[in-house]
Amino acid sequence: MVQQVLILAFTGVAAGILGALLGLGGGIIVTPVLTLMMGLPIQYAIGASIIAVIATSSGATIAYLKDDMLNLRVAMFLEIATTVGAVVGAIVTGLVNSKVLFVLFGALLLFSVYNMIRKMLSKGEKEVEVTDDRYAEKLRLNGNYYDKATKKDIEYSVTNVPGGFAMMFGAGIASGLLGIGSGAFKVLAMDTIMKMPLKPSTATSNLMMGVTAAASATVYFFNGAIQPQIAAPLAIGILVGATIGTRIMQYLPTKVLRWIFIPVIGYMGLQMLLKGFGVSI
Repeated sequence: MVQQVLILAFTGVAAGILGALLGLGGGIIVTPVLTLMMGLPIQYAIGASIIAVIATSSGATIAYLKDDMLNLRVAMFLEIATTVGAVVGAIVTGLVNSKVLFVLFGALLLFSVYNMIRKMLSKGEKEVEVTDDRYAEKLRLNGNYYDKATKKDIEYSVTNVPGGFAMMFGAGIASGLLGIGSGAFKVLAMDTIMKMPLKPSTATSNLMMGVTAAASATVYFFNGAIQPQIAAPLAIGILVGATIGTRIMQYLPTKVLRWIFIPVIGYMGLQMLLKGFGVSI
């Protein structure tokens, strides 16, 4: 019992650090570890990862708000779409068997690998020409932040608001269906579709993940999928890890961590995908 608690707490710390750094949420690490390494049923793993995502978001958001890194207006506007999608996804989960969940979760992990590789091959954070967006101007979504790595104040504009809103609805469905924060989709929507810089996209994603996960947590709780003896040690470890991760993110180049993270989640994603198809490796 003590050994299990320590494993869960250590997993939580690692998931919190990486989740806060990359904006992907602790659930993307927790669910594969609980199912593949500890042999827990995927329903309980998903329930625990929902709590993990909320803990990651709580720990990271406090620091990012203090440093004025996240865009609160963008988060609250787009959260309308993700919250509705999360509830829909959580309800649909009860109608899908575990093999399908393994396939979907594995596919999401592999998509995250692709997304991070694309970022790695880019030339870093550079200014992007964006067209004026009347929705962004009307809702005052444009923002600025201080980059501690370059020691510069960076102002940015948000564009293609309807496209980002539609993408966030899909991200919410993925969150409710798979028990994760679907941060890869959130960061992709803000960074690629809405042309926000990567750092505020990551910080804003952390805030949104917690709200999205909380929207679907009630459904998992009443379904009996959330086990306190699993979720509690994870949450404590994740709060510690997320606090550490937010400090590192603003100074350490994220490309170094992405190169470490890519093969890990790629291997786990492949394992879960094959397990969903009934192939053992």
